[in-house]
Amino acid sequence: MWTDLTHLDISVLDKIIRTVVVYLALIVLLRLAGKRDLAQLNSFDLIVILLLSNVVQNAVIGPDNSLIGGLIGAAVLIAANAVIVRFLRRRSSDRVRDIIEGHTTILAKDGRWDPKALREEGVRQSDMEAALRRQNAYKVDDVDQVKLEPGGTIVVYLRPELESATRADVRRLEAKLDLLLGG
Repeated sequence: MWTDLTHLDISVLDKIIRTVVVYLALIVLLRLAGKRDLAQLNSFDLIVILLLSNVVQNAVIGPDNSLIGGLIGAAVLIAANAVIVRFLRRRSSDRVRDIIEGHTTILAKDGRWDPKALREEGVRQSDMEAALRRQNAYKVDDVDQVKLEPGGTIVVYLRPELESATRADVRRLEAKLDLLLGG
């Protein structure tokens, strides 16, 4: 029993190389698929991600089904991710970061959708309208700008007159009112 759990059917170096190559290949494939797939998953995207993990499993583990082999693969995957994320944050140029992560895309400006940007990013206008509602905009006319960030996050900037007041805004108005009223 212990032999089945601990005996590696392939070398540690082979396991490391397999894991890193599959990881890098998935980065490229997901980057080519677009930003939407990373953060705004719909049912179809979720199914693809789940199946993708099963499809590449054998490429990562090879003929090795041992516990130790699985733990080595997991450790290498986490380490490779940590190294790449830290490299991108600290040492890479904007150009390298744009190639690997992408760049911010403006999907709407001044209350109008940019059909070309929506098409290039592979997002549907109806999905974006749902994202607007989640961020307190009811229609595209309400927004100054809608951005799709490299990680797939949708950021909505309301027109200034539609933005909610903060407590600091209210305090400033109260202070001005006190000055005007002599209080």
